[in-house]
Amino acid sequence: MVRRAGAQRLGDGPGRAEVAALVDHTLLKPEATDADVIALVQEGADLGVFSVCVSPSMVSVADGAREARQASLAIAAVAGFPSGKHLPVVKAREAAAAVQDGATEIDMVIDIGAALTGNFAQVAADIAMVRAAVPDAVLKVIVESAALLSLADENTLITVCRAAEESGADFVKTSTGFHPAGGASVVAIELMAATVGARLGVKASGGIRTAEHALAMLDAGAIRLGLSGTRAVLDGLQS
Repeated sequence: MVRRAGAQRLGDGPGRAEVAALVDHTLLKPEATDADVIALVQEGADLGVFSVCVSPSMVSVADGAREARQASLAIAAVAGFPSGKHLPVVKAREAAAAVQDGATEIDMVIDIGAALTGNFAQVAADIAMVRAAVPDAVLKVIVESAALLSLADENTLITVCRAAEESGADFVKTSTGFHPAGGASVVAIELMAATVGARLGVKASGGIRTAEHALAMLDAGAIRLGLSGTRAVLDGLQS
């Protein structure tokens, strides 16, 4: 079953509220504190975003802040972040713990090295283990598209997206935002959207700092945006 909140394609000139409803308001800095996460939830509620995305250890803090604010935000957490080099069982347990603490969405990182060497069976098995651990959560698979396109080719990105679909993912996502190869690009989004069609969602994340960039990602086929500077992006849009 595909669980893709916010899956509607937007028409020309989406406004501030429409874009906000597609945003995962994100704080994944290692120095983030409880106070930072509480502020993230408060800001996310004020901005009308879809969710907040935090580190697994911060899910309970975000959930508590959401309840205190009585906000209708979803909570997303990452797994295997940011390197993707964790053992699959570790990613699965991390994801399950995050869901137990209140997350309803998991953004997991694949093993980029396995993809670059053509070991797509390993990539698929990794995703499948996390899927099995959180069967009721929305699962987004971070493919580090900029790295795959710069260090390999389009076929590698296409095959990884297909592996994600075959392994039960609900979304494919461009980037962690931590890889030196870069973040989301129109080329990557178009390729990913063409590969998964309407069956999966595509999330653009990494380096999206302006309204123009965000709109370009949506126009290319993204249906969710991962933003850390959400207010600045939304301030560039019409009310």
